[in-house]
Amino acid sequence: MLKKFIFLVLIALGLGVLTRNIGLSSQQATAVGIFSASILGTLLFWDFRLAFAFLGTSILLFTNTIDLEHVIIFASLDVILFLIGMMVLVALLKEAGFFAWIVELILRIKNLTGRKFVVIIAVVSALLSTMTSEVVSIIFMVAAILEICDYFEVDPVPFIMISVLATNIGSAATVLGNPIGILIASKAGLTFEDFIAKAFPLAIFSLMVFILLIIFWYRKQISQMQRQIKALGANEMLIKLISVPPEKELKIGLLIFSATLFFIALHHRFELLLGLQPNTVLLTLPLLSSSLVMAWKWRKAREYIEKDVEWWTLLFFMLLFAQAGTLKYTGATDVLAKNLVGLAGSSLSALIGIVLWVSAIGSSILDNVVLVAAFIPVIQSFQGLDMNLQPLWWALLFGGCFGGNITLVGSTANIVALGILEKEKNVRMTFFRWFWTGLTVGVITTLIVWVVLLVVPYYH
Repeated sequence: MLKKFIFLVLIALGLGVLTRNIGLSSQQATAVGIFSASILGTLLFWDFRLAFAFLGTSILLFTNTIDLEHVIIFASLDVILFLIGMMVLVALLKEAGFFAWIVELILRIKNLTGRKFVVIIAVVSALLSTMTSEVVSIIFMVAAILEICDYFEVDPVPFIMISVLATNIGSAATVLGNPIGILIASKAGLTFEDFIAKAFPLAIFSLMVFILLIIFWYRKQISQMQRQIKALGANEMLIKLISVPPEKELKIGLLIFSATLFFIALHHRFELLLGLQPNTVLLTLPLLSSSLVMAWKWRKAREYIEKDVEWWTLLFFMLLFAQAGTLKYTGATDVLAKNLVGLAGSSLSALIGIVLWVSAIGSSILDNVVLVAAFIPVIQSFQGLDMNLQPLWWALLFGGCFGGNITLVGSTANIVALGILEKEKNVRMTFFRWFWTGLTVGVITTLIVWVVLLVVPYYH
């Protein structure tokens, strides 16, 4: 651990000195060094990531690299409050049995086959992530897959991988699917309708290609599942699954959640109608809905807030956003943006490729929220140029989500799923067992996005 810490300090100091020597001011170099230290600290000492975020932000304030007012501004409290509200809503759905009910409905499909099972878990994993976030979706999908694979006596690893890969692909489809979606929407001025019109079709097309690819990739495992389904029969298994009827509590929870999704989907229309600032309805609707939930379930309101809201993660996000904002505040991202424009020759097509592949490769190494938080100020620095920035935002979104499939630490959904697999089945995923499948899926789906963003005028 000491060697890692020394390495971390040397790298951070080295980056600070290097950037100072290539023309950055002392404040810009300090911002780069501290932000780099926080990212490397997160990578090398995952359990201490919040401590690094606290320490880095404190140093930025003490050195007067940024002032307290701008730390609060860059902390993106609007995004954090949105996530808190959604977490409370998801807690209600979980308690009401919504996810077990969904799994039961899916698995009651007649004439279940190996291929049909793969298509179902891929599609449901992707669609659930679009509504409830990648982490919540994968928790329930992994539990269902483990139960089914236990019944049919097959290796659950390939099917869990399929679910995780599909979850990451689906998470790019809407604002709700991934924290980077709401982060990009709030900073880029994109609406829920923009995501539905442009991100959703591209994500679904990528999902279709993924399903065809994965059916071929895991053809042996799918054939084995098919044999076991024929040998054991699916009807008995379906009967044994947990049955959760849509009772009154679940119906009310679904009504609140559906109404929230409806108003979020049309938030831009309501903001125009009411004369509100952009994204006001989008960011406050989950708070309004969660207030109704806590009033209705007042005995469990404290439990929802204390146990179901991921405060550790949210605090980390807040301080990371503040540090990324410091890069913009000091002008460091302006310098980087000018260098990227020089490298790309002021070509939008070249910039799309750079943003897409850097975010994809970066997300395979770091958590995609970390990568996107660092990249947002850079794209914002392009605003002075005479070009449409929307393709760059889509490139950042899809690179962050699809790149997370490449390695087993590329996204939070990967880590959560593999943690459950290790805990429940004592199965440890090796790097290369994941890597070759993840790399193939990640590269092919990212290539699809690259081609579409370059050649389809709709995205420009």
